[in-house]
Amino acid sequence: MLRIIEKIKEEGYLLADGATGTNLFDMGLESGYPPELWNLEYPDRVRSNHESFLQAGSDILLTNSFGANEFRLSLHGDEDKVDEINFEAAEIAKKSNKNSKREVFIAGSIGPTTKLATLGHISFDQLKDSYKEQSEALIDGGIDLFIIETCQDVLQIKAAIQAVNESKKLFNKTIPIMVSVTMETNGRMLVGTDISAIVSILQPLEIDILGLNCATGPSEMKEHIQYLSKHSPFTISCIPNAGLPENVGGVAHYKLTPIELKMQLMH
Repeated sequence: MLRIIEKIKEEGYLLADGATGTNLFDMGLESGYPPELWNLEYPDRVRSNHESFLQAGSDILLTNSFGANEFRLSLHGDEDKVDEINFEAAEIAKKSNKNSKREVFIAGSIGPTTKLATLGHISFDQLKDSYKEQSEALIDGGIDLFIIETCQDVLQIKAAIQAVNESKKLFNKTIPIMVSVTMETNGRMLVGTDISAIVSILQPLEIDILGLNCATGPSEMKEHIQYLSKHSPFTISCIPNAGLPENVGGVAHYKLTPIELKMQLMH
């Protein structure tokens, strides 16, 4: 059995970290600037963010690599830095954990690109090749698991899983895969897929954890998590926002307090 699955069975649950982008904005990151570039420019700030999550009790640290793919980075002319940024993302997360007395897992974060294959923005092979470049650098940096997150398109998920599995084979590594989809307030993914279809499509694929993140808060995710509890063959994850975002003075604001978020997660 994979170690992270063993740990979840031992503890009952593991805690992931919080909002990387939000915290880096508080540290001075400018709106519209890729947070992933801070792995090269301000690694001490990225490490400090990881350390704050460790102090808060996180068992899983997500690398600062969510948008570190060639398509997102090309918007700023930095597509040639994919390898370096992802490698450093893993290295920084590992270094932040070196003095921890708890067992902590480093999750290589792979987010969506700027293009959806289902809508014809990009070919499946182009998408897979982009994810393969990113996943190879994360493995080289020493991650413990992959999190393919904020998934909005089933073809995106399939491309990322194929890329990750090819990279694992290249490095001869056994690394678990977590897939985290994003369900909109209408109860479906961006391209219209519902939770039952997601489970049916992913069931035969080589993943270990399936869950939800982003877009909504815990109350909006509850129905989907209940479905996964009854029908998913995978370990379940849930990483909600602190409620639905509201625009307050041009800034996204999440209204749930820490205590309110805790109480909703307990239910």
